[in-house]
Amino acid sequence: MTLYEGLWATLATPLIRRMDAQTVHHQVIEALRVADTLPLMPTGAGWLQQALIPDLPTPVGGVMLPHPLILAAGFVKGDGFADEGEALAAVATGRNIIPGWRVMPALVGAVEFGSFTRHPRLGNSGRVLWRDDATASTQNRIGLRNPGARAAAAFLAARRDQLPAVWGINIAVSPGVSNPEQEAAEMLEAVGFFTALGIQPSWFTLNLSCPNTEDDPGAHQTAAKARHLGAALVGAVSVPVWIKVSPGIALEQVRALAEAFADIGVRAVVATNTLGQPTPEGSAIAGVGGGRLRGAALATARLFKDVAPALDVIACGGILTGGHLRESLAAGAAAAMIYSALVFRGPLAAGVILGERGGD
Repeated sequence: MTLYEGLWATLATPLIRRMDAQTVHHQVIEALRVADTLPLMPTGAGWLQQALIPDLPTPVGGVMLPHPLILAAGFVKGDGFADEGEALAAVATGRNIIPGWRVMPALVGAVEFGSFTRHPRLGNSGRVLWRDDATASTQNRIGLRNPGARAAAAFLAARRDQLPAVWGINIAVSPGVSNPEQEAAEMLEAVGFFTALGIQPSWFTLNLSCPNTEDDPGAHQTAAKARHLGAALVGAVSVPVWIKVSPGIALEQVRALAEAFADIGVRAVVATNTLGQPTPEGSAIAGVGGGRLRGAALATARLFKDVAPALDVIACGGILTGGHLRESLAAGAAAAMIYSALVFRGPLAAGVILGERGGD
């Protein structure tokens, strides 16, 4: 056990367990909002990264990652707003509407920003975050809260010279929109806000499924929808396109999706999003991540690799240890995404996991 792990286990973990997940998350986001603006904070975080994270160049989905871990979408996504005017006004005042945009890449390496939708979203109200320490699991029904693509693009464009070398943008289909042509038009408009301002991430990910909104995720992962939206996105950008799916997809659907991905030029599949399950109160469905997602996510990643050996698979779901990372890579994944690991292993989780990958 390293000094960092010992300090996290003895000091931070007991403190976190005394607070509910939503309170901790809010405090972390507010701390990041301030830390992004501190002149020495990103430099210090970068030093930690260089000290703890080995240089392991990893090709995946047309991108060369610095190492085989990516911070999954959902963490560096920004504030929610009621409308676009309000979001743009916040950008104009200099407010940090995407907390973590500067610090998290310095701590972790590659980060997938978003999800961003065409229009701002306030997300769901009330209790939206839970943590299960016994199973090292998280659960959320945040509901795609984000500032909207136009405001996010304006914010990042004003900081273009400080953006990371390797990063991605996750674009989600607008919840509540059912017309295929409107879905494609809004998705392309969202992407266009970034490209028009000269913001070129290393990749774009199309999020076909989100269990934390009013949408039924099962109706949003068809091969027809993947072809329609995926082809439009591939044709609109000059960087690789990845597509994110949910766990529990049937074999025939995986085959159909993999065929669609190959036909339209999708470079990688992110497997998977969270797993929709009842909240602890049983009042709604919320997305489970971490330990309770591990088995279903790994099974889906393995299924895609078995069906489409040429398709790059990025494992996502319950990767909390070096052993989990090794297992995902052995199943055929080229890289992996983490999120809940930050909750249970702290801000230097990427370095800890990579340090464990060679042993138990």
